Order: sequence, then structure tokens, then C-alpha cells
Amino acid sequence: QAPLVESGGGSVQAGGSLTLSCAASQYTHDPRCFRWFRQAPGKDREGLATINKYGTAGYADFAMGRFTVSRDSAKNIFYFQIRDLTPEDSAMYYCAVSKSPDVCSNNLSTYYWGQGTQVTVSA
Repeated sequence: QAPLVESGGGSVQAGGSLTLSCAASQYTHDPRCFRWFRQAPGKDREGLATINKYGTAGYADFAMGRFTVSRDSAKNIFYFQIRDLTPEDSAMYYCAVSKSPDVCSNNLSTYYWGQGTQVTVSA
């Protein structure tokens, strides 16, 4: 399968916002869900947000209203906006799409992954 390509990361000051994009190319298997994760050095990869192919979105409990996930199905791109950034948001951010058209699993091996985009937040 063609890779997922993230973009939109970079360096930003605390209090700012970023919108990350993930170009999902030609996934003809109609993925069930589209997800965003992040991983900081020395920490586990954590899930941030999910949007399914019907447009229903869900967020990690710690999102506290700072995250928005969306999808442009016509362009095959999905997005992740994060607001009120803090240094604790500094991490590599990854997008992923489910290999299954029917299941949105917590098993990370059941996803296709992008290469990641770095977000660095300065105080």
C-alpha cells in the first residue's frame, strides 16, 4: 500500500496551535477508522483522536477540548488540530488508518502508519 504522509509539524510557542495533515493516498479497502497518535522520547505511543468512515470522532480522555480531528474524504486527507499547546505536547505525531474496513482495533499492528511529524513546543 502507498504510505501515509503527515505534514504540518514544527516548532511553536506555548499557547499556540497546529493543524497536522495526513494524506491517505489510495486506500481502496475503505478503512474503518483514521487515527492520530503521538510518542514522546521515553514514553509509550498514546492515542489522541479517532474519526471513523462515517465521520464520528472520539478523543482521548486527556484531550480536554484541545483536539479536533476531521477528514476530507474527497481529498483522502485527514487532519488533527491541537490548541493551547504546552511543552508537554512535544512529541512525534503519527497518523494511522485501519487495515480493516470493518474494525477499529486497539491493536496497533492492524494499522498502516505514517512516518511521523515532529512537534516541538517551547515555553
